[in-house]
Amino acid sequence: MSLRYLSAPRLRRSLLLGSLLLAGTFNVQAGEEMLRKPVGKGAYEMAWSQQENALWVATSQSRKADKGGVVYRLDPVSLDVTLAIHNDLKPFGATINTKTQTLWFGNTTSSAVTAIDAKTGDVKGRLVLDDRQRSETVRPLQPRELVVDETTNTVYISGIGKESVIWAVDGDTLKLKSTLADTGKFSTGLAIDAAAKRLYATNGDGELLTIDTTSNKILSRKKLQDDGKEHFYLNLSLDTAGHRAFVTDSKEPEVLVVDLRNGNVLQKIAAPESLAVLFNPTRNEAYVTHREAGKVSVIDGKSYKVVKTFDTPTHPNSLALSADGKTLYVSVKQASSKEKEATEPDDIIRIAL
Repeated sequence: MSLRYLSAPRLRRSLLLGSLLLAGTFNVQAGEEMLRKPVGKGAYEMAWSQQENALWVATSQSRKADKGGVVYRLDPVSLDVTLAIHNDLKPFGATINTKTQTLWFGNTTSSAVTAIDAKTGDVKGRLVLDDRQRSETVRPLQPRELVVDETTNTVYISGIGKESVIWAVDGDTLKLKSTLADTGKFSTGLAIDAAAKRLYATNGDGELLTIDTTSNKILSRKKLQDDGKEHFYLNLSLDTAGHRAFVTDSKEPEVLVVDLRNGNVLQKIAAPESLAVLFNPTRNEAYVTHREAGKVSVIDGKSYKVVKTFDTPTHPNSLALSADGKTLYVSVKQASSKEKEATEPDDIIRIAL
């Protein structure tokens, strides 16, 4: 592993001061304008660090030309790159423990997870979660979503496959604490309510799973809709105060609002097939990316209406939110396929809410 710092300490301090000065005037000057800048190929999930005043972006780089990937630290106002951390594994999923200032990145194609110090940019370590060798008959489970319980410093990672699992990793020792099996086919979405000691997951079977983080057992699994249609609930985001989950569906043009206390669907919101979702308690809004439609929807948490739509061609992917709930970040992927990779880097969009 190698580190490449893009700025000297003095320059970094100057950039930080400039960012703080700009941050105070951005909302006034920009209103609802979007700032968009390229960052690198294969941009996926992001993590916001309030302490470091930084946005971190996982990029897998080129599938063919680059063996590993790069984690970028961006200035949250200008979106300029202030640090690049090169890694021999490709990062995809991302989260942060704000108490320990540890960044966690899922290395999907390597079935591993990597920890990085958000203060220094140093790689703290890595853990291989499924060490089976890939073959025609063996498909190692792949990390997708990551969430952190900061009260116990435990990282939960969804391992997807035809029979998925959820790994629990000790944030102090970087060792596997437990593996929860039988979470369904391609169990992708993951969200945590640390105060309630509850972990929630969605899967390709159309289910919502409720898990007790104390016993690491599945308390309930409920099929959200039994309407004869094909549903694949990819992601979910929690409104813990309102006991709600906003759930995206990649197969049907709707976003679900689910009561976490009983798994009942409270509302079906008409929207294009969707990918990422992020609830903002500060504004009582949910943001949803529509990858194929090239749009990001803003859903009012009271009326359940789509009150605004941002056009973000080509393929909006993941979302991150500033700690004060005033700024939304969107990773946007260029058109790409296995046969023909994108020739241009993916973008990050900054939206002043």
